[in-house]
Amino acid sequence: MKNRQPPRLGSFLVGVAVLLASCTTPESRVVVGPRGAQPEIRVGLAVGVPQVVIGGGSALAVLGADTTVRAEVPAGASLTVVERGGGLGVSGALSWFLAAGDPLIVDAIGADGFVRVGGRDYRGRVMVFSARGGLTIVNRLGLENYLAGVVPAEMGRRDSSEIQALYAQAVISRTYALRNRGRWNPLGFDFYATVADQVYGGVSAERPIGWQAVNGTAGLAVTWRGEPIDGFFFSTCGGKTAKGTEVFANADRPYLAGIDDVDENGVAYCRISPRFEWRAEWSVEALRDILRESVPASLGASISSHAVIQSVEIAERSRSDRVARLNLTIDGKDIVVNGPDVRQVLRPARGELLRSSVFTLSQNRNAGRVVRLVAEGRGAGHGVGFCQWGAVGRARAGQNYRQILAAYFPDTDLERIY
Repeated sequence: MKNRQPPRLGSFLVGVAVLLASCTTPESRVVVGPRGAQPEIRVGLAVGVPQVVIGGGSALAVLGADTTVRAEVPAGASLTVVERGGGLGVSGALSWFLAAGDPLIVDAIGADGFVRVGGRDYRGRVMVFSARGGLTIVNRLGLENYLAGVVPAEMGRRDSSEIQALYAQAVISRTYALRNRGRWNPLGFDFYATVADQVYGGVSAERPIGWQAVNGTAGLAVTWRGEPIDGFFFSTCGGKTAKGTEVFANADRPYLAGIDDVDENGVAYCRISPRFEWRAEWSVEALRDILRESVPASLGASISSHAVIQSVEIAERSRSDRVARLNLTIDGKDIVVNGPDVRQVLRPARGELLRSSVFTLSQNRNAGRVVRLVAEGRGAGHGVGFCQWGAVGRARAGQNYRQILAAYFPDTDLERIY
């Protein structure tokens, strides 16, 4: 999920606050703080895997816990690491065994080197340790270097006319990271490298335009009352962003009030998204199979392989036109699905969430039974906070990143954290 959150905005501050009365679109107010070292973060590249191949690119140094060099791996050579009795078995360029609790720590030799993991290069160090019956692989690196592998992975290929959208993404991604460091401490890292946090692709995801956005906003985060905000972001809002509590129970923040994300002509800024409109369709057999897996036991429902689905109805909508309550009637029993669960319950296929909760339903019935269900909707993602395709549309319309962030997170600041 991209579970992410927001900043406070107005005029540009350099030493003192200056009102930009000539700006028709509000901008974030920038609070300039002291420059310092970027924090180090830990990214979980994989959890519970049986083995991993490290190396094959740059020359590597194998480090001890005190960071002293214990061995070297020549350029082009690699190590295969497996879990062995709670410890680590290492073969390939080196033959080694590490007892339970001892991690394998690898760094590149030389300033221009990278650590290759499973064929993909990463900046910083890589640590492998045994956990949960397999291997956990963690990339440790500076936050700005991390963002260089996040921004292009999250925003896709963009051109110079859209650079302000990448600036905005860099700020909100940095904000998310600062707010949520330690989120997965029990697993030994801060963030997953997936949509569970932010998509991180390492060196292969980096682009010059992404580095420009990261460097051009270095150290900046969106804040409220002096703290990094809950920086939610997602793909496509469909023309309206959601209030935080429409989706997340504890997201009652004034800067997550939800906005009408349209231009002066009423056209959604994210209208350019390939996911602005969508359609999903289920046969009765497919719908029954999905509901058997997706309807939670907490709703008191047990759906059999021969269940009769009598109706699927939208019972309530939220302020942003998202489905706030879905009523199912199955085998004569009424099941109520509330808004935050709708996308999980009404899945288009196994392993997927419904694209968004902005949709209409139509159903074909035969003898009081649903035989076909169709959802037609707009947008992609949870809808709270920063709309990525909306940011691209706003950048194309000439807005800068401070204006973009001010629109999605009203009454917040941009603050230089380090």
